[in-house]
Amino acid sequence: MTASALTPPCPFIQPTKEPDMTLSLGNITLDCNDTVKVATFWSAALNRPLDDNASEFFVSIGQTEPGQTGWFFIKVPEDKNVKNRMHVDLRAGDRDLEITRLIALGATEYRRYDEWGHVWTTLFDPEGNEFCVS
Repeated sequence: MTASALTPPCPFIQPTKEPDMTLSLGNITLDCNDTVKVATFWSAALNRPLDDNASEFFVSIGQTEPGQTGWFFIKVPEDKNVKNRMHVDLRAGDRDLEITRLIALGATEYRRYDEWGHVWTTLFDPEGNEFCVS
């Protein structure tokens, strides 16, 4: 028997295994000019509190809520000037009632759709980021 066969495995080196290729959503991040304003809107919209330590540069919702998707709001110098290529789609028990509530919180209704067997409304948050409610 060789010496290497008698040597115990190093406790700091884990055996090589196939990488876990499963992805899950960690956070939704929005670039903002006014992080507090946009985060406050989404906090009210989602009925989730802002996390502690908010600043003008970074605000979050749900960083310490297990099983919940976190929301990050990061200050950027440029304004939004084109349509988002990706956006969030939210479901509501009563779409019309929820849209009315969101508008009262500061959202702007853009357009209502009834296409491909689905009904939804596209809105803008206070800085113009698109999102949909179905």
